[in-house]
Amino acid sequence: MTSRTTNSRLRAAVAAALFAVAVIAYRAWHSSPDSGAGIGATNARADAPNFAPPPDSVDLTDSQLNAVKVEPVAERDFPVEKEAVGSIDFNLDMSVQVFTPCQGRIIALFAEVGDDVKKGQTLFTIDSPDLLTAESTLIAAAGVLDMTSRNLARLKDLYTTRAVSQRELDQGTSDQQTAEGNLRAALDAVRLFGKTEAEIDKIIAERKADPTLVVPSPISGRITARNAAPGLFVQPGNAPAPYTVADINTMWMVANVTESDSPAFRVGQAVQVTVDAFPGRVFNGKITTIGAAVDPNTRRVLVRSAISDPQHELRSGMFANFVISIAPPVRSPAVPLNGVVREGDGTQTIWVTADRRRFTRRAVRIGGQRDGYRQILEGVQVGELVATDGAIFLSNQLAISQ
Repeated sequence: MTSRTTNSRLRAAVAAALFAVAVIAYRAWHSSPDSGAGIGATNARADAPNFAPPPDSVDLTDSQLNAVKVEPVAERDFPVEKEAVGSIDFNLDMSVQVFTPCQGRIIALFAEVGDDVKKGQTLFTIDSPDLLTAESTLIAAAGVLDMTSRNLARLKDLYTTRAVSQRELDQGTSDQQTAEGNLRAALDAVRLFGKTEAEIDKIIAERKADPTLVVPSPISGRITARNAAPGLFVQPGNAPAPYTVADINTMWMVANVTESDSPAFRVGQAVQVTVDAFPGRVFNGKITTIGAAVDPNTRRVLVRSAISDPQHELRSGMFANFVISIAPPVRSPAVPLNGVVREGDGTQTIWVTADRRRFTRRAVRIGGQRDGYRQILEGVQVGELVATDGAIFLSNQLAISQ
């Protein structure tokens, strides 16, 4: 009985020892890094959301941070503007077609296209039969007046001695007055051809008619067209005019705006015009005409502006852009132009950061631009940190990591 009890106790002790060894071995196996359980735990930690970077994010190293500049988003004023493309043209309200006042053949030309001329400067001369007739009439009228004046003086002397009757004196007076009227009419006729008083006096004194008619420029400006040639027979009002002169202190900017934008334009609104020939230059003007009809083919409306050009730098036919403010400026979040990236699908994005190390790409809706800043209408708040320089670098890093 005693031996049998002792054996039972011994077997129970051995079993307990074996169980303890098995427990220790099991725990050691599960805690080993090479065990299957250990690998599963590691993967679980790697796949956990708390450890993975969010999508469209980039973490920069210390050396990469130098390629990116970060600034907080600030508010800036952006004008409410409309833009249109057009072309420069001569101001036809200040353009004059120079015709001859009478028919004749051109003798000589004194100006070329592109020349700047002053008011009264000779453009061309013609051999005018009408001028010759008017001057001949003037010479004859002057001679008749001289004769009737001498005859009247003689009649007055004779009348004092009663050598002539009152009727003869009255007739002499009437003839002299008629001659004065004819001379005045002849003088006016010659003046219509542009002859000066000195030239008229010379014609009367020398009793010599000059058929050469001088055609001067009626305004100061630039020769914009010439259709004259020596020997060409010209008549008043017959197109084309021998010369066209335009005052180029103001030019026209002619644009066609979309039908939907047309209600925003008003006559008298100030406009700013730029042309490719003068980068960075702004020419100021105002709207003078808005078309009364919509072009049925293009669905656009004519808008014409008068542009000040005191230096005579603009040329007819230049392509131009004009900008007009249609409302007071609005205050909006703004990001430097380098901070906005246009993606391949056309969306506009910026890179936002909270710790200046991890940057997250965010789509935004943009507006206009002003002084190197892009207006952000939606997608970012004032005060958020964004990449202002190096946004393209961050997009490249994201593409590489993907």
